[in-house]
Formats: sequence, structure tokens, C-alpha cells
Amino acid sequence: MIVGIVKETYPGEQRVALVPGSLTPLAKAGFEIIVESGAGAAAGYGDAAYQQHGARLADRAEVFRTADAIAQVRALGANLEAGVTDLELIRAGQVLVGFADPLSSASAAQQIAARGGVLFAMELVPRITRAQSMDALSSMASIAGYKAVLLAASAAPKIFPMMMTAAGTISPSKVFVMGAGVAGLQAIATARRLGAVVEAYDVRPVVKEQVESLGARFLELPLETSGAQDQGGYAKQLDESVYQKQRELMLKAVAASDVVITTAAIPGRKSPVLVTAEMVAAMAPGSVIVDLAAERGGNCELTRADQTVVEHGVTILGPTNLPATVPLHASQMYARNITTFLLHLAKDGKLTIDTADQITRDTLVARDGEVVHPRVREALGLPADAAETAAS
Repeated sequence: MIVGIVKETYPGEQRVALVPGSLTPLAKAGFEIIVESGAGAAAGYGDAAYQQHGARLADRAEVFRTADAIAQVRALGANLEAGVTDLELIRAGQVLVGFADPLSSASAAQQIAARGGVLFAMELVPRITRAQSMDALSSMASIAGYKAVLLAASAAPKIFPMMMTAAGTISPSKVFVMGAGVAGLQAIATARRLGAVVEAYDVRPVVKEQVESLGARFLELPLETSGAQDQGGYAKQLDESVYQKQRELMLKAVAASDVVITTAAIPGRKSPVLVTAEMVAAMAPGSVIVDLAAERGGNCELTRADQTVVEHGVTILGPTNLPATVPLHASQMYARNITTFLLHLAKDGKLTIDTADQITRDTLVARDGEVVHPRVREALGLPADAAETAAS
């Protein structure tokens, strides 16, 4: 079984799917590795390092032509423009593993299926105990939460910690984090390390203990949010009336904050608006908002993806790919996720697709010329029963 690593073609993407150190466990499991020359350069991993770990170098076409499985950070669905050029390189039966955004880019999954490719989407790894080491969304969200605080600290006109100096005492900055998932919790932890006073809110009251364990105050609102999480551990879309009431109640907290970091994202859906233009206007000039949901429309009404917007003296940042800005460690973490996933599929040196296994079943998007994932089929307007037949 040969695993191929290719250079990422999405604009600004500096990560690589596998790092040299991750090749050893794959080799022990019987895998050979072929790497596109320069694939890891932007992340700080040169070709020589891959060769030292037993990989063979080749051009992109040869990697696709030779590899039984291709590991990517962004497969076609998550790289719609540049990724199209790889379609003609995909062979029938070839396994593709990476972020593929299948719930929003279902047509791309259908294109891969038409080529006979077998697509596994890393966004769909279930949040169960034995899949934690494969959970690439959580790995990358942790980095995004950390980096969001650094961006805010850099853009803010205030320092984060309290300082007692000969020139007087400086009060600490107030940071409000919306959403206490992986990104939000890492943002809380990072802001606290920098000395800020942190408050956080999440529609799931069960995360209160986690927020408080990091030294932040949990904002409690009188809202009915019992259906805020699905069985897979991912956030669910709530009724608009809940978001409207939430916005009304949070106005005071937002207005009192020097920095607001929003992290509420719904897989395959537009991000809910949590911060309105009215709330931005209520903030003090010089305040900063970092919107980690910018890629799907943003949690702030005024966010523009990958742009810096200044309204009412408030700076609003809308980064869409923060993990790519720290590619060395982001690649290390993602490589661990990919390696563990490949080893999960490996049986006797071959990749085995066992749909009786929840991890395999939940991540499998396309196989045998068909889109087989029920939610992706639903997005395409296809009947779910055909998916069950194709996956069996």
C-alpha cells in the first residue's frame, strides 16, 4: 500500500498532510510513502527530511499515478478552484483523505465519486472517545483559538494584563469569548495566560465547569438551548428566535468588553449572527472583534472574510484559515490525525473499508462511483436508501 503526499494548492495554505516524523508508524504498518517534491517546504519540512524517513520524491502527476491513497489537508471540496485540476489525476479505487467540506460542497464529492475515487472527509470524524486522536477539526480549532487571541492582542490599543508600575496601575483588558468549544476554550486559556479578565458564553450550559476551570466567568442567560448539540458532539442550528433573544441579552456583555472572540460554527450551515451592528456600535472605540466563523458568513453582522473592517472605531477581523499561519505545529497535529486514521483503516498492510465501524462509516463520503454519506446525499437531493446499499 502506497500513501501519497501532495503539495497544497489552496491559496495561502502552508500546511502539509504528513510530516517526516509521522512516516515511521506508517512504515511499520507496511505502508510506502511517496511525496511531491516541495510538499512540506512552506511548513518547514524539506524534501531531505522526508527522504531520511524513507519517502520517495516525485512530481504531482506521479504521486497520483502511483499512490493507492492520497493524504491532503484540503481535498477538492475544500479547495474548489485549484483542486479541480487534480480531478483528472484521480484513479478508480484511489482513496482520498483530507478536509473536503462535503456538507457545503456536496457537488465536489459527486465529482470525485464520478472518477471512482474513495473519499474520506476528516470533518466528519465522530466525536467519540476512540476517535479523539483522529479529530482534525478539534486539532485545528485549538490552534485557531490560540492565534485569535494573539491577533486581538496585536490589534488592540490596550495591553492584556494588569500592570503595576511607577507610572501607575493599568487595568487588565476584558475579553469575552462566544462559544466554549475547542477553539473557545483555547482562546479563554490563552487570554488568561496573557493576563486578561475573561468571560465566556455558550448555548450548552454543560460547559460552564470547563470555562470556570480555566479561570473565566461563565455568562448564564435564561434561554432554552437543550437541543444545541447533536449526537456526534457537533453544534446544531437553533431556532432564530433563540439567537434573537441571545443577542438581546448579550448586548451588555459585548459593550463592556475590550475584545470579543466569536467561535460559533455549524457544520455545513451559515454561521449564526451573534454580534449585531447595534452591539458593535455599543462597544468602546478601539475594541476588537475576532470572528473565527468568518469562513461561513461570520458571527458578527459586519464581518468580511479575510478582511479587517473598522466600524464605529471597532476593529473586526475575519480570518478564515488561522492554522495555516502556524504551519509547522499545525501540520504536526494534523499529521497525527491523518496517521491515526490511516492506521485505523489498515488491515494486513491494506486499507480496509469496514462500514460496520462507526468511524469508517461516518467519514466515508464516496465509494464505487456513488456518494454514500446520507447527509451529503441529502444535500444533493438523492435518496438515502441508495447510500445504504452502496455502503454495504
